[in-house]
Amino acid sequence: MLIRNAEPKDVPAILARYNQAVRETTAAWTSREETLDERLTWFEGRMKQDLPVLVAVDDTDAVLGFASFGPFRPREGYRLTAEHSVYVDPAAQRRGIGRALLERLMEIAIAKNLHVLVGVIDGGNTASIALHEKLGFHVAGRLPEAGTKFGLWLDLVFVAKVLGPMQSPEA
Repeated sequence: MLIRNAEPKDVPAILARYNQAVRETTAAWTSREETLDERLTWFEGRMKQDLPVLVAVDDTDAVLGFASFGPFRPREGYRLTAEHSVYVDPAAQRRGIGRALLERLMEIAIAKNLHVLVGVIDGGNTASIALHEKLGFHVAGRLPEAGTKFGLWLDLVFVAKVLGPMQSPEA
């Protein structure tokens, strides 16, 4: 497995992975699948903002998973905090791919002088919560029954990691 920056050629595979999660999981709290144009717009937006989009690929260059981060909230007070997402093909889970993607995202966040990385996870996704905790994230909060999908109420869990000491932010 190799972790690399995503390229435009990877966007259809990224879209397939995301839409699979929309159809089959509670990782994305929507039932609306994206189109290729929408995902290309997302990818291009990330590139214009110098935000990472990573893919994990096998030895045939097939995409096994992807990860990215972007602004946590739009106001300037949150400028040093980012929210990340990691999606892994179900057939490739439990092989360290999610961990490798998240570790690389953390390295990039530190290099960009970000202070906090936040994940927003379905409360039933205990594997993702456990992975984050192994990498030094802590559960920062749980919003009970904050969303719904597949006829179920879902808890929203926030995980956060302070990436390292930082001098007081500039005003």
